[in-house]
Amino acid sequence: MRFCPNLSASTEDTLDDQALLRYSRHILLDEMGIEGQEKISQAHVLLIGAGGLGSPAALYLASAGVGTLTIVDHDQVDLSNLQRQIIHSTASLGQNKALSAAQTIYALNPHIKVNALSTRATDKELDQLVAAADIVLDCCDNFATRHAVNRACVKHKVPLVSGAAVRFDGQLTAFDSRLDNAPCYHCLFGEEGEASDGPCATFGVFAPLVGMIGAAQAAEALKLIIGLGSPLIGRLQLLDARNMQWREMRYKRDPACPVCGCNKT
Repeated sequence: MRFCPNLSASTEDTLDDQALLRYSRHILLDEMGIEGQEKISQAHVLLIGAGGLGSPAALYLASAGVGTLTIVDHDQVDLSNLQRQIIHSTASLGQNKALSAAQTIYALNPHIKVNALSTRATDKELDQLVAAADIVLDCCDNFATRHAVNRACVKHKVPLVSGAAVRFDGQLTAFDSRLDNAPCYHCLFGEEGEASDGPCATFGVFAPLVGMIGAAQAAEALKLIIGLGSPLIGRLQLLDARNMQWREMRYKRDPACPVCGCNKT
């Protein structure tokens, strides 16, 4: 496993005067306060993918003060990415996306810790990365990787926030194996057969759509970290950006699921 160097020093356990000012608009929220902001500042979020979804998710998590962000992406920044992958710039062309994202995050908030993994993580490495995290954001467009991340999250009982976007259609949901009878990704999207989110190079994607879904993933992650509101457990949000309409589909745990069901081996 090869990590790029951390781009910041260590995370403080308590909020100093500068942090109190930086995060003051969070602290003013009765539902959050200093206690909620401290939970954010002490959290470790693993972000799989630094593309269209990962860009806004990483920026909002960093601006919110998440103490440690580990970003995994083996790809390089391409000119066609810049239409929607807002964490990268023209100056980032040809650079590894995880490292490019880390540099942008550091410029935004130098007080958090960023780990950039610039190679494709194996199943074993994903297992180790998930085990070290408090929450995982799946921002990739690779069906096999989504299932590998899900298996690791179920194994280690780490909450997972999943997003997807292609053309004008977005999806958003969350999973939390710490809860009894909570479904997992496999319960919703089986691993059998051919499936993927569809490569943007083939189908295209509406630029603001990935921003909306990625930002919503960050919101769900912060809610789970703080214990705020009602997370999207067992609820799949579907966005039609053409007509700006949200729909919700509810789903349950599959008792026969090979990953989280009672019949798993």
